[in-house]
Order: sequence, then C-alpha cells, then structure tokens
Amino acid sequence: MAKLQTDAIHGHEFRDQYGSHIPPIYLSAIYEYIDYELGMAVFNDRGNYVRYGREDNPTTRALERILAKLELGEDALAFNSGMAAESALFLSQLNRDTKIVVPKEIYSSTFVLLENLASKIGFKVVRVWPSAESIVEAVDDKTAMVFIEVMTNPTNKVIDLDYLSKSIDLEKTILVVDNTFTTPVVLKPLRYKARFVLHSMTKYLGGHNDVVGGAIIGSKKDMLILWDWRRILGTILQPLDAYLVMRGIKTLEIRFERISKTAQTIAEYLSEHPRIEEVMYPGLTRNPYHDIAKKLFEKPLYGGVISFKIRGSYSDVLNFIRRLKIIKRAPSLGGTESLIVIPIKAGSMFVDPEDRQKLGITENLVRLSVGLEDPEDLIQDLSQALTS
Repeated sequence: MAKLQTDAIHGHEFRDQYGSHIPPIYLSAIYEYIDYELGMAVFNDRGNYVRYGREDNPTTRALERILAKLELGEDALAFNSGMAAESALFLSQLNRDTKIVVPKEIYSSTFVLLENLASKIGFKVVRVWPSAESIVEAVDDKTAMVFIEVMTNPTNKVIDLDYLSKSIDLEKTILVVDNTFTTPVVLKPLRYKARFVLHSMTKYLGGHNDVVGGAIIGSKKDMLILWDWRRILGTILQPLDAYLVMRGIKTLEIRFERISKTAQTIAEYLSEHPRIEEVMYPGLTRNPYHDIAKKLFEKPLYGGVISFKIRGSYSDVLNFIRRLKIIKRAPSLGGTESLIVIPIKAGSMFVDPEDRQKLGITENLVRLSVGLEDPEDLIQDLSQALTS
C-alpha cells in the first residue's frame, strides 16, 4: 500500500491510448450507446451503464479513486458541494420515525438542511453537547445515524472518535464523520469504524479557494446506493472542478503541514497577547482538547483554524478585522490565503443563540483560517490590527 503523498499524486490510476500523464478534462455531456435497443452506453467500473454526464464522468471518476485511497475506503463519490453530499447521504439513510444525533456545534447550514428534511420525512433531529459521552448517552434503538465533525466549527472542540466508536453499536447506528477540518493527513475515520467519511473539498482538499465540491467515502455497496441518489439529484461534481481538486490534492500533505505549523506559531503568539481573552486551538498544550487530539491524530498537526476572543465589544472586533491588511474578510478555510470571519455572522449564524453562548460562540469570537503566507507577515498583520 502506497503512502498518502504517493496516492495523492498517482492514485487516479488513469490510462488512455495517448499515455496522458494528467487525467484530461472530459467535457462531454453524452456517451454513445453501445446497444441502442437496450439503451446502454458506457459501462463504468461500478457496474452502471452511463449515458449522460449527470451520471458519471471520467475526470470525476479519477478524482474519486484518489479520495478512496486517501481515506482507506473501497470507493468514493464526488459532489458539486459539501451540502449536496450531505443531502444525498441524509435522503438515502434517514427514514420516518428514526432519529439522527448531532452535536450542537457543527456547520449550521447542516442544521437547516436536517430540520427541513425532518419536517418532510418525519425523522427526529437530536442535538447534544459536542462530546463523545453526550453523543453516546443520546443514542437509542431509534437512532439511525450519528453525524459528527471531529473538530467542531468554530471552537475546535475535539470529539473522542475512539471512545465513540467503541461505545455505540455500529451494526445498528450509522456513524458519519465529517473529516474536513482534520483531513486524511492526520485522521482516517474508517479506522474507527465510521461507515461514511464526508468532506467539503472546497477546503483543504481543493486548497486554493477556487473550487466548490463535496465527497463521500465508504464501501462499494454504499457508494452504489449513493451513486443512484446523486444521479437522480443531479449533483455530480463537474469535470473542470474535479480537475482542480485533483491538482490541489497533490500538495495536500505539504500544505496541511505548513499551514498547521504556521497556525501553531500564531496560536502561541495570540495566547500571550494582552488584547486576547482566549485562544481555541487544540495544538496548545493547555487547551482542554489537546490530549484527545494528540491521541487521535496520526501526526502532531492540528490544522489551520484558530478561533480566539478579543477583549472588548463587538464593535472592537469589527475594528480589528477592518484593520487587517493581509488577512482577508471571507468565509471558508484550508486555502492558500488566510481568511477571517465572525462566526455568529457566518458558519454559526443558524445555531440556536442560547446554545451559541454555552458553546462559547460569542460576539467577540473570530475564526482565523491560516493560509500559506509567511508566518512573520501574518503575525505582524495581527499585531498591528490588535494594537491600533
């Protein structure tokens, strides 16, 4: 079995009659019938007949082979966004009179999606404190699915996936792990008996803030079922986007290591700054989630997302962000550029306000996604904005 960096470059397994070194961008929307009477066209390696670009694409398929290898799965599916991937997964797995257990702190658009689907389908959404113990306590015979982010967004709480997987009957309850924040560089959830691994490929996998995409990795059997849902919903990742994600994945490990080391340096700087009330980053030894992260992660790397609270009011936070010169005011994370947001006005805006306060998602909290700029330049930018 090849190492991650090798699979990231060569795992597409693409071959053609021209000996193309890079999988081409196949822009065809249609495929020629090989048997007109039976309505059959290209026979893909999943065992499906493909007639239309909504069903499959050779460029997208090359990316999926890489994704499966990186996450140690049997197969993978690429979608045109992370939310599209979640939609197909929830529609395929959740039924009337079942329930899904989710932490109170996840990307809040996921809450909106779940509540909308629940009102139509009839399943129940149970929100609990983001810890393995609270999740296990909420699981019962009606629990069809547990959905978690190992590192929560935005306060970087770390859920003990090892404890969770050993404490739930995974023959009865599906465990889904969003591995966007942690990536397969440091965590492979299938080793902990997760049934599905989910990614927003817009983040670290694409890595350049220029493509939107989602992915699900799991068994061949489950991917066949999800393939049909993707076909019906029309949410396949388009070939140009698949090409861009493949290009980004080639440098995933190198980028994640550099970004994590820069983030560690910045987190340590911020933790000593008099204008900073609290730094939420599991790479800090005094962080309450450091030991869990150290146990779970395969390398001492903790990602590029740092959340911190500025001493002062919401107005002070706005003034700080406006003074930044290198770090840009924009959503997303994991790309080449450093980005900053106020979570209550971004990814946490749909979290219940009372829950936000208990979780520490306050008006003075900002989330910094560290990019590939020089660490000294980023610290100088933060310093001048905090000092002004």
